[in-house]
Amino acid sequence: MIAGPAGLIECAIDTPAAVADLADLSGTSTTAMPRGMALICHPLPTHGGTLDNKVVQTLARTFVQLGYRAVRFNFRGVGQSEGIWDAGQGEIDDALAVLSALREPAEPLVLAGFSFGGYVASQAAERLPADQKARRLVLVGPATSRFDTAQVPANTLVIHGEQDDVVPLSSVLDWARPQSLPIIVVPGTGHFFHGQLPLLKQIVLGNWQD
Repeated sequence: MIAGPAGLIECAIDTPAAVADLADLSGTSTTAMPRGMALICHPLPTHGGTLDNKVVQTLARTFVQLGYRAVRFNFRGVGQSEGIWDAGQGEIDDALAVLSALREPAEPLVLAGFSFGGYVASQAAERLPADQKARRLVLVGPATSRFDTAQVPANTLVIHGEQDDVVPLSSVLDWARPQSLPIIVVPGTGHFFHGQLPLLKQIVLGNWQD
């Protein structure tokens, strides 16, 4: 639990197993550190979204495999997080509060989100100071048709299901087109990537770059 703008915020942190004591060339014991922090934002709280969402957990496992410390959290009013739903505004503040509390100074950052969480991640990325910007964003099924998803950097990885009936693919393309931003479309897949979570993981792994 960390302090947030609307009360305590519930967080879950997954650390790579490879973070362990190593011996450097001089024989001195050192600690292998994660390559950075990945903050993952969950889908719409009013539709049951939590930090335990399967897509969010898949992203967390993926970032851990890549060597990142994966941080998930519950927006205000979800799980043990205090406060009430703020229509997508205070939830951005929640994400920034988690970053402020858990990110190490100058730690490399990845921001990720699924659906509503993609909107939050995009807005949080835009609000970060120039010297604290995320190295990369990963947005899965971003809720571009429902929330004011911000423009994102050119290296952002966006993945969307062809048959998404919650956020139409056409909406994401309309958002991406002015940015000349490529979208990875998974054929025959709906919003929640049912049966396609291993593929989602492989897409992120296969397209990863720092």
